[in-house]
Amino acid sequence: MEMETKVEFVEGKVDWKGRTAVKQKHGGMRTAVLILATFGFENMATLALAVNLVTYFNGVMHFEVSDAANHLTNFAGTGYMLSIVMAVLADTFFGRFKTLLISACLEFVGLALLTVQAHYPKLQPPVCNVFDPTASCKKVSGGNAALLFTALYVLAAGSAGVKAALPSHGADQFEEKDPKEAKQMSSFFNLLLLAVCLGGVVSLTLIVWIQDNRGWDWGFGISTIAMFLGVIVFFSGLPMYRIQPIQGSSALIEIIQVYVAAIRNRNLTLPSDPADLYEINADKEASVEEEFLPHRPIFGFLDKAAVKRGQTDNLESVNPWKLCRVTQVENAKILLGMVPIFLCTIIMTLCLAQLQTFSIQQGVTMDTSVTKHFKIPPASLPIIPIMFLVIIIPVYDRVFVPLASKFTGIPSGITHLQRIGVGLVLSCVSMGVAGIMEVKRKDVARDHNMLDAIPVLQPLPISTFWLSFQYFIFGIADMFTYVGLLEFFYSEAPKALKSISTCFLWSSMALGYYFSTVLVKIVNAATGGSNGGWLAGNNINRNHLNLFYWLLSGLSLLNFFIYLFVSRRYKYRPGSLMLLSKEDKEEDEL
Repeated sequence: MEMETKVEFVEGKVDWKGRTAVKQKHGGMRTAVLILATFGFENMATLALAVNLVTYFNGVMHFEVSDAANHLTNFAGTGYMLSIVMAVLADTFFGRFKTLLISACLEFVGLALLTVQAHYPKLQPPVCNVFDPTASCKKVSGGNAALLFTALYVLAAGSAGVKAALPSHGADQFEEKDPKEAKQMSSFFNLLLLAVCLGGVVSLTLIVWIQDNRGWDWGFGISTIAMFLGVIVFFSGLPMYRIQPIQGSSALIEIIQVYVAAIRNRNLTLPSDPADLYEINADKEASVEEEFLPHRPIFGFLDKAAVKRGQTDNLESVNPWKLCRVTQVENAKILLGMVPIFLCTIIMTLCLAQLQTFSIQQGVTMDTSVTKHFKIPPASLPIIPIMFLVIIIPVYDRVFVPLASKFTGIPSGITHLQRIGVGLVLSCVSMGVAGIMEVKRKDVARDHNMLDAIPVLQPLPISTFWLSFQYFIFGIADMFTYVGLLEFFYSEAPKALKSISTCFLWSSMALGYYFSTVLVKIVNAATGGSNGGWLAGNNINRNHLNLFYWLLSGLSLLNFFIYLFVSRRYKYRPGSLMLLSKEDKEEDEL
């Protein structure tokens, strides 16, 4: 009997059989580890594609460098953009667990199709050296092109589902109202990046080396196996997960209702007392699991959605497209307030896209020797910041966060917005450094009369490790901005929109990749002359990549100043841990 009295149920969460989750049996860090391992395997399988797929498109499928870069950014952008659709499906129809499982299986299928195409020469264009100016290489077309892009976009759809549901499903394993579990949830978001890094270490070393030295079929095959292991690990945790029940009706529709009602009620007068706005009776609805938020004097035009027309509006049969609860309006305000923050982070992914495309092509032209007998594949260069992050993330989580928390009273050490801002500054610095490194690389090519040297076969006498500076700085920016964004969006979003909220990050990245494609075309068109533009052709030794990097650095700096203005005006949601002072936090824990 004594043991039974200690059983704690988790409000709003169930187990895999639909029973109320028990804190001692379900969730917590032990189940989060399985989710982190799944994400690690997923990144092990796919991160090599992000950095080496341009080489595959260019060297095997015979696309020009700029076209290859655009195909990669379109693929990545589509994967991130589809995460919104997957998040709606996860929150409204299938649930996060099922969405994750189905999506991981789709990734497995996509990788398997890539493996099959890379293994059979009949499914590829004829072998040809694209770097030979006299060669006339035929690029992939017809059914083979259809197979390539089918595999890629099946993979993109699967990746979208994993990105949409995995962070929120992992955070669901913790209870925000429990101070101990709130700290563990903050650690979970930091460890999420650590899982990416550990998977990335294997992907950027072993898998990239296999792709470059043993063959693309072997590389894609290892990725397929890694994805299969991820599916097995994730499914094994089913009996222990805390599962968020399916909402039944889309909370996104409720947000849309606020805007429709506000437009319909635009001619109504707002009451002088916000208490006169419409809200259900908290005592009357005590048996119903509802969220209540106080009115805030921001985005006043949305308040008209809660203006009551008369006595009939107090009935339960009110039309939700004409009258909305104050809490519903406040949720719409929260999402609207996050939009400017979201927009200010797009340019960071635009910068990341260059490190995954043009910086790899820089490395192909340089000396990749580590020792006399070992050369590092250029696509493995991101291993440098990732190895640093493997060390710095635990230090940040276990040393900096507790220390800063003692002064700020905030469980995450510093506010989410401060963390995002640090990363935006570092991304600006990274692009500036990248431009300087490109000038140095081209000077070496010019001084040694190697402007027309064939990459790989005639490497420039300058180590590829010079590029590690830009990767190193951007890696730290990753830790601050992307993890800060995930935690910010999840913490601030309404309960029913947790999956969709984390997609703000993925959507930001999607737009960054798409804008990268657009920007490359605009720059080439604007600077086009006899040479075809700053980034035209396959010979980057005669391009002006340094000017493009500096353009991005300038745009990033301008974006940061806009972010400062926007972040200062942002109001955290009521009850947010970011609003608690050190004294408030101590009182809450007492």
